[in-house]
Amino acid sequence: MDEVQVVVAHSERATLRVGDVFLKVDADQARIDAEVEAMSLAPVPTPKVLWRKPPVLAITAVPGATLGRLGGPATGSSAAWAAAGAALRKLHDAPLPPRPGRAGRSAAALTAELDDECGRLVASGLLPVGLVARNRRAAEAALRPWTPAFTHGDLQIAHVFLDGDEVTGIIDWSEAGRGDALYDLATFTLGHEEHLDDVIAGYGTDVDLDVIHAWWSLRSLLAVRWLAEHGFDPFAPGCEVDVLRSRM
Repeated sequence: MDEVQVVVAHSERATLRVGDVFLKVDADQARIDAEVEAMSLAPVPTPKVLWRKPPVLAITAVPGATLGRLGGPATGSSAAWAAAGAALRKLHDAPLPPRPGRAGRSAAALTAELDDECGRLVASGLLPVGLVARNRRAAEAALRPWTPAFTHGDLQIAHVFLDGDEVTGIIDWSEAGRGDALYDLATFTLGHEEHLDDVIAGYGTDVDLDVIHAWWSLRSLLAVRWLAEHGFDPFAPGCEVDVLRSRM
């Protein structure tokens, strides 16, 4: 191969692509262990593990293309978005994995984290107090009891690959585990509200839209400062800050 592509890199981990092989470098071995375990248990297409030599995990690329990315235009038919919803429902209906995931934090823990983060956002001047306060109130609906499901925990639109209307692979399982199913639905549709109905049509069950809207606010509030501190731009058009403004 004549090129090594840096897919993502920050102080916690990095992912490199060499041809059809992805190399994930992560100093947190528990995170790599959780990813490998989740991919082995998930009833949906996932990358194949080629080898592991801590701190590196080598996996195959998956075929197909994503439906877009946060901050960019969304692609794909309504049927493609519905297919993603159906795959997500299949995951959520699977037997529970042994570990709690990112989507499995308790309401008490989330409340404490959210209140702390909102205080930091205002104190630093990163976001205006009114924007933070309104979204903090909107986020309250997500802080409720939920039935544990097998969740991906970081189901960004860029992590689901399709070929036409068929899901060919879901990547990046390091945050997977037992958690709130609506967190996954909210993460996948973050910034692409116009496709929420299609995803729910494929998901095939009643969904509390107020909770999904609340997760959009909650997830964005928790992400803005971390993204800004790790070289990403949450203020880019269509990204987290625009999501918070849209909730106004």
